[in-house]
Amino acid sequence: MTVLATTGAREAVRPETSPVQQWWVLTTRAVVPTLRNGELVTQVAASVMFTIGFYFPLKNFMGVYAAEMSSYAQYLMPLIALQAICFAAISSGFRSATDSVAGIDRRFRSMPIGRLTPLAARMTAGLYRCAIALAISLACGHVIGFRFYGGWLHTIAFCVVVLLVGASLTVFGDLVGTATQNPDATTHLMMLPQLVFGLLSVGVQPVARFPSWIQGFVRDQPISQFVFGLRALAGDSTPAAGQATWAVVGPSVYWAGGVAIVCIALHAAVSMRRNR
Repeated sequence: MTVLATTGAREAVRPETSPVQQWWVLTTRAVVPTLRNGELVTQVAASVMFTIGFYFPLKNFMGVYAAEMSSYAQYLMPLIALQAICFAAISSGFRSATDSVAGIDRRFRSMPIGRLTPLAARMTAGLYRCAIALAISLACGHVIGFRFYGGWLHTIAFCVVVLLVGASLTVFGDLVGTATQNPDATTHLMMLPQLVFGLLSVGVQPVARFPSWIQGFVRDQPISQFVFGLRALAGDSTPAAGQATWAVVGPSVYWAGGVAIVCIALHAAVSMRRNR
């Protein structure tokens, strides 16, 4: 009996784990609930509300200052897309904080799962939210008069840059949620910079319309750099959108990549501290 038991124990070999399968299961766990808990509807509604909330109140006041472009919708669309993906990143941060509070991350650390697999799954789910936000915001932009004038290559580059920004913001949101372990605090910490940087940017009006003492900040802060690049990629029926050169688009990539690298490093530091 002992031999049989020993033999049986030896035969009970744990199956090999697949990182890809683990990533897929965890990604599905994060995405599927959004289809039934109202989160997807909220994301769609947020993109619509950003379009309505920015375009209609500001068109008559700020549109005259963007008269060099064909329409205020063409001028404003990059900011609408960025605000929509910022909201998507906030949802990702809220989910990360909720998992931390519920002990899900601690449970993952005790299981044979790669350390980066849960983060990769949350990133994928975050990009899914950002893609939905981008699609809805572009549909809303088309309704108010926004059009792409740069051809298919520039249109694809526009979407890639927006999603790259969304990826960096998703990592930032995941970091804030993991560090605070407080869903409410995560939402507030991410909402305030979104509003401040968005309103104090060239997405609303040209730099010259801001007070002189803050023009340097408005011109050089990341949201404005994203707007410059996206506006050039979208193009316009006039030359006012600028040329889509690397000198114009490159800062967007640098900012997004830099934020992502810094946040990943900080995320690793936070995770190591939690593992002690």
